[in-house]
Formats: sequence, C-alpha cells, structure tokens
Amino acid sequence: MPIVSIKIAKGRTIEQKRNLVQAITDSVVSTLDVKREWVTVLIDELDREDWATGGELHIDKFGAGVGKESK
Repeated sequence: MPIVSIKIAKGRTIEQKRNLVQAITDSVVSTLDVKREWVTVLIDELDREDWATGGELHIDKFGAGVGKESK
C-alpha cells in the first residue's frame, strides 16, 4: 500500500489539489502496478513563513502569491 507525502505552500485551490492527487495516484498505479484503492496521498500545506530555501524564507523570496515570484 503506497503512501505518498507531498508538502506544498498553502493557498492552492481544492481543484488544484484534486488534480494533484489524481495525477500522483495515476503515476503510482502505472509505475508500481498496484490498485488505485491501495494508494494514499497525504498533502501537508506549509505557510511560506515556515519554509526556507537557501537561507531565505519563502515569504521573503517569493512573496505571498501562490507559486509565483513577487515582482
């Protein structure tokens, strides 16, 4: 029973998350040759102020926008 855990920044729509878990499930099913009902996907949503890359908080690096660099 595969369990996939993914961490994303908060702010995605429910439709985006539905599409994400569908795509992940499809990939796991075809790659591992398992039944769909065996695949579990866990989504952990993180605030940008609690996530950093290269020593810089994402809230500072990218701004508050979802998946977009601040201009």
